[in-house]
Amino acid sequence: MIADRRVLDRVAFGPDGLIAAIAQQHDTGEVLMLAWMNADALAETLATGQACYFSRSRNRLWRKGESSGQTQRVVSVRLDCDQDAVLLLVDQTGVACHTGRRSCFYLEAGPDGLAEIAAPLVAPDQLYR
Repeated sequence: MIADRRVLDRVAFGPDGLIAAIAQQHDTGEVLMLAWMNADALAETLATGQACYFSRSRNRLWRKGESSGQTQRVVSVRLDCDQDAVLLLVDQTGVACHTGRRSCFYLEAGPDGLAEIAAPLVAPDQLYR
């Protein structure tokens, strides 16, 4: 893909060194997930063409699919107008959500609160054996 410092130098990382990254299925437009990237994660993603994020809970790089096999091949990397958010157009293998759903956005707000609008496709214990 791209391993160019000129791209990284344009990114407006937050005071914590992170930037929000949205993963979207490249051919359907389905929004799959939101995660965080630091400079190392974005650089690796640009260089390898495989999605790499920064796990805030583990305080380390998280290569999508490293433990579940549910990978994201990056088709395109885009920045918003302020360069403070990343949009990854990806080709998702399997499910994107750790709950076993295709998308992390499976809760919909309605008059009765939140409703699940998508069932798990894979049991989480099957993803992370």
